[in-house]
Amino acid sequence: MIIRIHPRDISSSEPLAEALGRPVSDQEGLTEHTVVAHWPGLDYCTLDDEQKTWTSAEWAEYLDDPSRWHALTASPQGDRRAIWHADVRLHPSDRDLIGPEWSEIAHRIARMAGIQRPGDDHGCRWIAVQAQSGRLDLLANLIRPDGRWTAQPHRLFPALAAECRRIEAELGLRAPRLGPDPEHAARFGQRSTEPANGASPAAVDATTQLAGLLRQLADENTGPLATVRGLVEHAAHRLDRLPHTYGPAAGHQLELIARRLHGVQQDLDATAAALPATARRAPLSTRMASTPPTPGARLTR
Repeated sequence: MIIRIHPRDISSSEPLAEALGRPVSDQEGLTEHTVVAHWPGLDYCTLDDEQKTWTSAEWAEYLDDPSRWHALTASPQGDRRAIWHADVRLHPSDRDLIGPEWSEIAHRIARMAGIQRPGDDHGCRWIAVQAQSGRLDLLANLIRPDGRWTAQPHRLFPALAAECRRIEAELGLRAPRLGPDPEHAARFGQRSTEPANGASPAAVDATTQLAGLLRQLADENTGPLATVRGLVEHAAHRLDRLPHTYGPAAGHQLELIARRLHGVQQDLDATAAALPATARRAPLSTRMASTPPTPGARLTR
């Protein structure tokens, strides 16, 4: 599952059209099979007997309302582009998800993005659209109905990417791998085990040290690559907030670089996992038998 955060927009019409894969229309009704999740406060906006199958144009108007009501509200950086848009895409070989699964993914992404908080029925308006195969789009207006701007996590993309990894594990979906084919690492591990039995103690120790070095490089908490990736993601987040046209484009490029760095970390970790097979030291009795005793040395039990 890959998540992408789009540049924010002043209106929801174009983001909703991209989510649907077709223009917004005042004739086409979107059912619960397309709008799979939404802001819980929607129930307070509609009467019990009111039809809730709205057209795509009505959904766009619904999302844009807070921007019209609070025309002077802007982000802390003075930006009035309040429509937030992100999409998640499954791996082509993933199974087809059912409606409740898409809804669960939408609510979890919404909570992680800060656009929905548990118990806050009057938070910012958002909807989740599942109109294209293997893809889910979330659209939100960061201006709350009370006129406040919704604050999002400082490191938004890493937080969303980590949540996607957790969702993949729970739903049995494939995680994206941006480096070499994982089967290559498996074959490397198989070849590495062949000379293990006859490896000398010096070679075993060297391999163990190298495996430890690779693990340090790939460490998600203290490794240098994780630090570099965090700086790149921070720069991408700041560029995405710039009002200039080049800001979002450059920010997206940095997001792709951050994903490649994460792929390098995964490759290093896979290689390190293969190396310990060659780093298994020979049994103590075997090493003692193959090493001539030092004259005058005494063995103790």
